[in-house]
Amino acid sequence: MRYYAIKNDIPESRRKFVVDNLITLKNDLGTKTPPKKTDKNLLIATWNIRDFDSNKFGYGYRLDESYFYIAQILSSFDLIAVQEVNKNLAGLSRLMYVLGEEWDYICTDVTEGPSGNGERMTFIYDTRRVSFKKIAGEIVLPKTSQIQGDVQFARSPFLVSFQSGWSKFSLCTVHIYYGADSGAQLERRKNEIAAIAKFLKKRADSDLENLIVLGDFNIIDRQHETMQALEKNGFEIPAVLKQKPESETATNVSKTKHYDQIGIRSKGKNFLLGDEANSAGAYDYYEHVFSNSDFSSYESIITAYLQKQIAELSQDMALETSDEKRNDYQKQITILQKTLATQDNLKKYYDDWRTFQMSDHLPMWAELMIDHSELYLKGLSM
Repeated sequence: MRYYAIKNDIPESRRKFVVDNLITLKNDLGTKTPPKKTDKNLLIATWNIRDFDSNKFGYGYRLDESYFYIAQILSSFDLIAVQEVNKNLAGLSRLMYVLGEEWDYICTDVTEGPSGNGERMTFIYDTRRVSFKKIAGEIVLPKTSQIQGDVQFARSPFLVSFQSGWSKFSLCTVHIYYGADSGAQLERRKNEIAAIAKFLKKRADSDLENLIVLGDFNIIDRQHETMQALEKNGFEIPAVLKQKPESETATNVSKTKHYDQIGIRSKGKNFLLGDEANSAGAYDYYEHVFSNSDFSSYESIITAYLQKQIAELSQDMALETSDEKRNDYQKQITILQKTLATQDNLKKYYDDWRTFQMSDHLPMWAELMIDHSELYLKGLSM
């Protein structure tokens, strides 16, 4: 990581606070995730980084320090599937700068249409640990496999081939349609999960390919039919994840949902996952950055931002001639003024605001063992 960029990017008044947070994150991640072992293991992860980084919800762009926290988390892994990367790649470019020149990325064009949400699917990877095998593409279902009621996915899954050590594999990242927890929208969600699992299972079996599907499946819990739609169609969840308490593998902020998952379809015994307690899990960074107790450190930043919003809206309203639009401006101003009125209201705003600094999802990882040389040598002697 380019830690030296802190000197230019972080004001001196906040520098100690940010540095202390980074050291805490680095040390804590070191206790939660496996150590990186040259030619022995690879740490794959998935993380939906909320609205990265368009400000279409009006909470403001990420602070400079947030890029360092996100980069610190990502650097604990080797190959990360990232969802909700915005059409404008300025935020991603900034993140890659902080990560350093050893890191690279590959991403899709945006998925058009209202369900596509202007998002890109992205893989970020450490070029010292994994190599891109020059094969990449968005999944388009054949006519016979199209999703019931919908021709294609809301957001096109992205499949890329990589190699690390002895292991060759393809990763497919998804961001499954959410909609609602019941009715036709839930059916569409289940159908999307089943469709991608069936499609990839057929491909893995016919091509004898190691396939990992990972991303934001919007799965509700381990027993829910959304999870069954993945598992019944041939993909296995890493055993370490299934053995842990549900609260340790939930990936929403309140740790009640299992939206994000990693599923494996392997062609043979040489494709192995780590089996230690830290070989897979979900990481709650809110214990160390943007925590509830950190509100006072951001109160003045939030207050200044809201006051700026009110001033800009007031200026626009003064120039507006339409009574309807003036009323809309006034409604927005009133909401912001109520937020500023009490500290309790500001704290509630902070709870949402911080998810646009980091995310409303937690990253999930799994350890892949990449040294199969001994098994290969034993095979030669038979």
